[in-house]
Amino acid sequence: MKGVSWVLSRWVLAVTTMIALLASLQTQAQSQTPEELIRDNVESLMADIEGRKEYYANNLDELEALVDSNLEQVADFRYIGASVMGNYFRNATPEQRRRFAEVFRQTLIDTYTRGLVTFDYEELRVLDNQQSQRYEDQANVAMEVVADDGDVYPVSYSLRRSDGEWRVVNVIVNGINLGLTFRNQFDQAMRDNNRDYDAVIDGWSPDVGVEELEQGGDA
Repeated sequence: MKGVSWVLSRWVLAVTTMIALLASLQTQAQSQTPEELIRDNVESLMADIEGRKEYYANNLDELEALVDSNLEQVADFRYIGASVMGNYFRNATPEQRRRFAEVFRQTLIDTYTRGLVTFDYEELRVLDNQQSQRYEDQANVAMEVVADDGDVYPVSYSLRRSDGEWRVVNVIVNGINLGLTFRNQFDQAMRDNNRDYDAVIDGWSPDVGVEELEQGGDA
């Protein structure tokens, strides 16, 4: 086993490559392509995090506050929450929908914070050859995470344009569709709790096994 929350630590390294340039992010989102936005942020994140892991490891609250502030700028949590809830979203109350989006967001922030200081990576790289966009408001951007042991893990972002800005709505890591995985876990939790929304939301703790990610998938 290679570290705490192995799969999500890779997701955080992928997703957080988009959030390093806070001061100009919203302006850039309107003028840059999704690939350009991610590539610029990869370079900035590598420069900012690389030499500060030890500091952040001893100041997790500070790192969590940074992740919290930054992630809000690029992830469409309302969209993601609705997608993870799937068909259950229709019968949830507005308050339950809001609570789940917030709980889901907080679990990612906590995992991202740990992942940023525990995962040893050699390189993050956005691929030069990207697939062309089929729709003006949807895009996919491919990158790779190279671990210290030489293993290479492909990461693919799904983005959608909302209010003129690109937002991350899903990530596929090594062929594992995390959005779909979380949706299946939400569905199972609802079954296990007799469709008690509040119980599922209060106990939400998403997980993807280390072995599962190492083997990969075909999403």
